[in-house]
Amino acid sequence: MTALAIETAAEGGAVRSTGFAITANGAYAARLVRDEGGSAAWFPERWTLDGPEPYAVPLPGNQPEEPDTGVLPMADGRVLIHRRIGDRHSFALLYPTGPATGELPLGAVDAGAGALTLLPPSPDGSCAYALAVGPDSTALWLVAGGAFGPELVATVGGRCSGGVWLDRTGRMLALDRELGGRTKTVAVDLERGGEVTELLQITEDSDDRLLLADPDSGLLLIRSNAPGHDRLGWGVLGSALPVRFPECLRLADAALTPFAVQPGQVLMPESCAVALRIDAAGGTWVGVWRPAGRHLHQLAAPQGWLAGAGVWTSQGVLRLPYATDTNPCAVLDLPAPPDPPPAAATPSAGPVRPAAAKPVPLGQAPLTGRRPPSGDR
Repeated sequence: MTALAIETAAEGGAVRSTGFAITANGAYAARLVRDEGGSAAWFPERWTLDGPEPYAVPLPGNQPEEPDTGVLPMADGRVLIHRRIGDRHSFALLYPTGPATGELPLGAVDAGAGALTLLPPSPDGSCAYALAVGPDSTALWLVAGGAFGPELVATVGGRCSGGVWLDRTGRMLALDRELGGRTKTVAVDLERGGEVTELLQITEDSDDRLLLADPDSGLLLIRSNAPGHDRLGWGVLGSALPVRFPECLRLADAALTPFAVQPGQVLMPESCAVALRIDAAGGTWVGVWRPAGRHLHQLAAPQGWLAGAGVWTSQGVLRLPYATDTNPCAVLDLPAPPDPPPAAATPSAGPVRPAAAKPVPLGQAPLTGRRPPSGDR
């Protein structure tokens, strides 16, 4: 699960939120909320998703937060908050204490380190990391889970972005590194002093970015201009097979962004269901695709969907969080539709907005350097 920079307005425009992140196990989520119908103050909010029904707990501090404040859920239910205070980046853990909010300060990083960006929640949920991008290098900071406050754990040459976890232990982190005018994905080994190895290079001249990875199956979701322009593709971690760029993931006049991969499909990458956010002139909705199916299902998202946020269960149910005036904390469970027979699986020519839904309560090795085919498989 990736941390997502989103902004949504609930039904009626009473509540606005920015940033929504879900823990790797899908138990908790966090976002920054502004109650435009009340005090108009920004404050963190924690969602609990693993109970009989989802519920939200507001975590306001002693003063309103800035709209660019970062929040990240932890596996124990606390919420990491990242504030810019003067020339420092300050971090703390928030937790509910009856009617108030408890706060455990973690320390700060000098702003001279650059603009810090929180990475997606780590697989174990006990640590949190941030990137500070400089002119020629990128610093990786451990901002929660260390023994003595924020710790510099690695410095990577080049300007890095992204952030995808490659295993279940939180040891291997993939970053998209811009170096020498090209962007390639590298793997950073956090248990070997931040040792950097190449992970993804489709061709020497292409820009190749890793968007998602599933540690169970090894499935990788990739964006690359190797076919001549930016396309979504898939590969398998450690495989000698080339990256494939399915035609069904090429929609005219729409942008597709994968945001969740079905877990639990051990050594079966082609059977994993992948959820995609579809953005077009007609709005935003959900796509579901499997490598083996060669078909993109276009499905309606619930009203008030926190666009681009969601998590799969291992049974193939996509959980989409949404918030409206009447239901400020809710999840729509959307079973993955079956794929049509191979003969009926045809490429999608363009976006087709579906009818509205009705909510109810690994090893490390670079991919092959061969130029991939442009076909579906």
